[in-house]
Amino acid sequence: MVALLLFIGTVVLPDARPVDALAKTKGKSAVPRPEPDLKILSLNTAPIPYKPQEGAFHFVATVQLPKEVDEQLMLEVSALVTSSSMTSLRFLSIRQPVNEHAQTIPSANGETPQRHVQVDLTWDGLDHNKQQVPVGSYEYEVRVKLLSNGEKGQRTQMLSWPKRGKIQVKN
Repeated sequence: MVALLLFIGTVVLPDARPVDALAKTKGKSAVPRPEPDLKILSLNTAPIPYKPQEGAFHFVATVQLPKEVDEQLMLEVSALVTSSSMTSLRFLSIRQPVNEHAQTIPSANGETPQRHVQVDLTWDGLDHNKQQVPVGSYEYEVRVKLLSNGEKGQRTQMLSWPKRGKIQVKN
């Protein structure tokens, strides 16, 4: 009987569960990842709907910097704009010293004040081939990074969670 069960490949225990069901599976962590200290507090996009012939589309991000940040770091704000078919895409980015345009916001509870930076990233309505994008729906993802200069170029030190949304392009 045992030889027959091994030959079939699945052993059924008295409570009717196959042995395979007892194998450990890699599941999601029970502890959620903490939000990084570098945050996009708000992201305003305009104009809606977007008409490329009337000017640029703006991604205005208000970024909260970590409480302690090295003044030598660079702040990068980037956006990836894609069509649903991924045939049209555009990557935008702007880099500036981390302390440029930073405003200190006093803390109400006596903690270290927070520093915020507002960055305006513009899109001219052109795709990666410098052609005007056709009418339709586009998705975007905006991220913020802190970069340091190393021997082999700039390296990411901290990354914010992305903000995502949609843009409607019209004539």
